[in-house]
Amino acid sequence: MASRPLSPHLSIWKWRVHAITSITHRITGNGLAFAGLSAFAWWLAAAATSREAYETFQAFAGSIFGWVLWVGLSWAFFQHLLSGIRHLLMDTGWGYDLGVAKASATWTWVGSVLLTAAFWGVILFGKGVF
Repeated sequence: MASRPLSPHLSIWKWRVHAITSITHRITGNGLAFAGLSAFAWWLAAAATSREAYETFQAFAGSIFGWVLWVGLSWAFFQHLLSGIRHLLMDTGWGYDLGVAKASATWTWVGSVLLTAAFWGVILFGKGVF
């Protein structure tokens, strides 16, 4: 039996920032739906159930794993938001030039990190900001 050759795209494919941004948009949407709704449902159920249940939720929320989850969810939100705006603009016909597509994808990543840092900076250090 002769072995069949692999498709050439496997050897020449390169991961570009605009492709990674598009894939990440789908991943963050699913992550927000699953992890975000799960955390929200747990919070609601704990608040409606008992003091002990709510204290258990608070203990998780204040743990290292909880902080990683909250920061990750906020980054996923901003990444999904900015990428969604980028996709919406591309639906109007803007941004299909390769240079513009790469730049807008790159700025989506930069913006999501900066917005996440600003969001947590206001939460942690912004006493009296509002």
